[in-house]
Amino acid sequence: MSDDDRTLLIARHHDPAELRRATAAREIERVRRGAYRVPRAGTRDPHAHARDHLAAVHRQLDADHVFSHESAAMVWGVPLWETPSTTHVLQRSGASSRSARDIVRRRGLPERWVQREGLPITNLTRTVVDCVTTMHPLGGLVVADWALGRGLDRAEAVRLLAGRRRGVRRARLLLDLAEGQVDPPWETWLRYVAVRAGLPRPRTQLRVDTRAGRFFVDVAWQDHGVLAEFDGRIKYRDGAFGPGYDAEQALFDEKVREDAITERLGVRPLRFVARDARNPDGVARRLLARFPADVRRAARIHPLLPPPPPPSRAQSGSSRSRRQFKLPQ
Repeated sequence: MSDDDRTLLIARHHDPAELRRATAAREIERVRRGAYRVPRAGTRDPHAHARDHLAAVHRQLDADHVFSHESAAMVWGVPLWETPSTTHVLQRSGASSRSARDIVRRRGLPERWVQREGLPITNLTRTVVDCVTTMHPLGGLVVADWALGRGLDRAEAVRLLAGRRRGVRRARLLLDLAEGQVDPPWETWLRYVAVRAGLPRPRTQLRVDTRAGRFFVDVAWQDHGVLAEFDGRIKYRDGAFGPGYDAEQALFDEKVREDAITERLGVRPLRFVARDARNPDGVARRLLARFPADVRRAARIHPLLPPPPPPSRAQSGSSRSRRQFKLPQ
């Protein structure tokens, strides 16, 4: 049993009066109807509540079921671009008129599924195909990028896609665009903005051998002399990656790296950070400005790629101490 299972409380197994008292005292909080948990303290995980919701649904459902779509992707460990607002589940029977609105039910259990963290989920290929056919294309591309870097058979995914009726054209595009040598979700976002703007397909993780060592550039159009990188600002905070992590040294090392790449290739990479997601059109304009006039004139917004949605915001838990909830023995 995982720690999450121990702190998740299903109402039908406990005294209603005690649950009401503990909720009023803020010793527990509601996850969904009939499910509660001890509040998380200090977490920065934006998907924590969604995972709690999924675990609660699993423990409340009596019928056979398998989690799918972004719910399965979350269990696989994909760093999803948007936090799921519902839990997706496959069952033998479809949704009834009284089905909960926080669950998306689909009819039919898959022949092949896997178990991770004690949860039944669709296999990796099925999960990717479900996501690229139903999610916002940026979210679907994040899933496909992540999965391709962890052994997804692209050809098998394309074959499975052949049996679908909706979203197939866009899904084929996303599977074609997917790259395994990226670090989702932010590098995926940068590439998505560029391709949506009508720029040529970039090369990812361009290797650059310099006097200071071997480095890799996130996104590159080497023929046009354009380089772009996403800069995660957290690496410039002391202790960001554990005790003793020196942010000042990281900043110095990054300056050495960037100077060496610029010296070797004759061009300084464009840098983008998380706040740039507020203005993806501005990001596209900055990229386009680096290209020759003929490329800029030919660039057209890709008709299958809508504007990217804003990313999920990390939720920091309250630092206030709370009394520990204890059920009566």
